Amino acid sequence: MTQDLGRLTDVKVLIVDDDRDVRESMDAAFQAEGALTQMAMDGNEAVRICRDEPPDLVILDMMLPKRSGFLALERIKGYEDAPLVIMVTANEGKRHQAYAESLGVDMYMQKPVPLRRLMDVAVELIEARDAAEGEEEE
Repeated sequence: MTQDLGRLTDVKVLIVDDDRDVRESMDAAFQAEGALTQMAMDGNEAVRICRDEPPDLVILDMMLPKRSGFLALERIKGYEDAPLVIMVTANEGKRHQAYAESLGVDMYMQKPVPLRRLMDVAVELIEARDAAEGEEEE
């Protein structure tokens, strides 16, 4: 069996969730893939980090204190060099997904999200972004 560790080596990932257990389990999973992780507990903190030291990828919970995931998403995606954003939510409403997509979310996933699936999606998004950037340079 081959180890697929290091698929996210040196990728900066911001994990935004008000549930400490969720943050810590995602943090451990991303670090195991080689990612450089940061964590935030609320939407305002997430927006500040994305403005001051933009990550490559944001894992964003929808229900957050101080500023909702939607309001944080709208602000984060408004930045010129906006990071990729995966929104994770326990909310099953299609309207919420459509709204998140209208704000530019890159992937919308239902909780509980299996960590392996989250890692796979993160890797796919980063690889697609890198491939697109490579095409721009040619």
